[in-house]
Amino acid sequence: MPSHAESCLEAGLAALKQGNYYTAIANLEPLAKEQSEKKICLQAQVGLVMSYARTGEVSKAIALCQNLIANSNPRVQEWAILALEHLHKRKNQQKKAGKTNTQLITSSNPAQQQPQTAYVGTDGDTNIKSVSIYWRNARRAKVWQPLHKPNIIPSRLLAIFTFIALFWMCRELLKSVLVSINQILYQLPYLEPIQILYHDPSNLLLGLFIILMVFSPWLLDWVLTRFSGQEELTKEKLNSYSRETLRVLQRACQQQHWPTPQLRILPISAPMIISYGNLPRTARITVSQGLLQQLADDEIAAIYALSLGQLGRWDFGVMSLVLLVTMPFYGIYQQVSVWGNQHQGKIWRWPGTILAAINYVIWCLLTGTALLNNQLRLYQSDRLSAEITGNPNGLIRALLKTSIGVAHDVGLKEQTCWQLESLNLLAPVAYQHSIVLGSAAGHLPFESFFKWENFQPYRQWFSINSCHPAMGDRIERLCQIARHWHLDTELYQMNPPQPILIKPQAFCLQIAPWLGIPLGVVFASLIWLLWQTAYSLHLLNLKWIYDNWSFVTGCMLIGFSIGTVMRINALFPDITPVNVQKNENFTKLLADPTILPIDSIKVRFTGKLLGRPGIGNCLAQDLILQTSQGLMKLHHIPWLGKSFNPQDLIGRQITVTGWLRRGASPWVDIQTLETQSGKRINSPHPVWSTVIAVVAQAWGAYIMLTGQ
Repeated sequence: MPSHAESCLEAGLAALKQGNYYTAIANLEPLAKEQSEKKICLQAQVGLVMSYARTGEVSKAIALCQNLIANSNPRVQEWAILALEHLHKRKNQQKKAGKTNTQLITSSNPAQQQPQTAYVGTDGDTNIKSVSIYWRNARRAKVWQPLHKPNIIPSRLLAIFTFIALFWMCRELLKSVLVSINQILYQLPYLEPIQILYHDPSNLLLGLFIILMVFSPWLLDWVLTRFSGQEELTKEKLNSYSRETLRVLQRACQQQHWPTPQLRILPISAPMIISYGNLPRTARITVSQGLLQQLADDEIAAIYALSLGQLGRWDFGVMSLVLLVTMPFYGIYQQVSVWGNQHQGKIWRWPGTILAAINYVIWCLLTGTALLNNQLRLYQSDRLSAEITGNPNGLIRALLKTSIGVAHDVGLKEQTCWQLESLNLLAPVAYQHSIVLGSAAGHLPFESFFKWENFQPYRQWFSINSCHPAMGDRIERLCQIARHWHLDTELYQMNPPQPILIKPQAFCLQIAPWLGIPLGVVFASLIWLLWQTAYSLHLLNLKWIYDNWSFVTGCMLIGFSIGTVMRINALFPDITPVNVQKNENFTKLLADPTILPIDSIKVRFTGKLLGRPGIGNCLAQDLILQTSQGLMKLHHIPWLGKSFNPQDLIGRQITVTGWLRRGASPWVDIQTLETQSGKRINSPHPVWSTVIAVVAQAWGAYIMLTGQ
């Protein structure tokens, strides 16, 4: 149970967020004098500065800021100096204009009547980060017409396809495990294969899926409660953060003749919301504590409406099934990683690493079956949220602030928290995209960041392997809804003066390996035609080798290999001190809508390496560079047999040299990673690309020659 001081702090901050400044002052003033609780005292003082500023007591706010400047925490000092400068400016304006009110707001609580500049964000560990984000706070519709209903047939077909894909993937994985067990038993002395393991497990697996789908709400309740600390969210607590949300839930459910979904909360600081169940009457909506604290009243209502938009869909139960099936594998990966890091002996390290890697790969494969379905459902959920609330601009702010909160949480914890990744499929924004977008928000206007996602001609191709649609595309659709209702938009994206032209050769080179596969089929068809002609004319008798058509697979592999070789040089050009881009150009590079990943921008960035330590990062899946301009995702290929790995440098200052890729989520392919002491790690991206090409070529040639 929280202490009395913690309860008062929570009540005070909630009142501040709702605009009840005098209530906030009454709750926070006693805590600001409580020196025994330093963290609570500091948070209370920060809240009082903003409350005093809002109520016109600028002198008191200035006095508190002057005290905060003497704090030993450099981030607190930085915030206090910025806030003090802002307060003095407001005080001078008051004297000139005779005003009695000043406005100083946090990034998580903007004013609801006019646009403001957001300066600070606070967290539970008293770290304070200065940012400058302009929120227009564009208004909502008071009266609005229903939007055009989309065709539901594609979404229902995609839901069925997702179920089939998940079933097929699980069946193939299960069959491979059963066959492997029998092969092991066959090789061991005195043991015989178990005949029942040779039987087709399809019926058993289908029955299990049906049972899991029926009981998924209660099973997910247990999993999230047991392993993530999920609790019931009372209506009173939700109402203290957003009065509008309960009204939205009740009104929308009454219109659909649904019971109100059960409300849950996760005690994590990263902003997140998910919905699960199998029918609207068994639906649960789970929100994180961080989301309630970082979003305003109407934004919380908009994000809850987004979850409501998912309840009546055919894929609601399917997505819950995907989450239920994938979470055990992720849970094993997580527990093995934690356990392995606690037992550092080599005798346990390798088995733990292998087990964690296998379960993580399986989790990725199973999650991948729902990527396309999740993209479509989020587009439609955004539309329904806007239609339920009449507030597309509120949803835009909610999505952007969620991304900012995710990036802040990653930077604060110096790694991606387990819940962010394991629940990412059902979250409203992708954490991978949020890492860059959210951290660059204070350095680059949203409109500039989204230029690539709005105007890059081939952008849709680079979202195929993403579980979320491009944020810029989603926000543009919400802006279209706002314009349809004759509203100003939260973001003003200007069309480029000239169409953005990308040479088709560049895009073809980008997809060369995948383009080689259909070209391989064409080549196989030509070979088949020549063989048939030669056989008919009694010129050449090779038909007996290729009767089973396996040579088509060989041609596809050869085509893939040729395409891979063709783009290696363009994908990994030489990096020299002359052609390399430095940290200061980081955000400018992201704003260019003309670049493709194949353009391979050569960069050299310096910053702090973030990510999970030890076994939890055995596949280098959580490497992030924290620079002065923001966070950047790093891609590294582990080199077998190396005793020194990037995860050993987590938390240290490093210099990364590599190739920046601008895709659906920007990232850097590492060439070298170097510490201040001179230690260096090489990432063999070109080597592995060559190895893959050679293996595919050899395999394809073997199939071509043997017909197997």
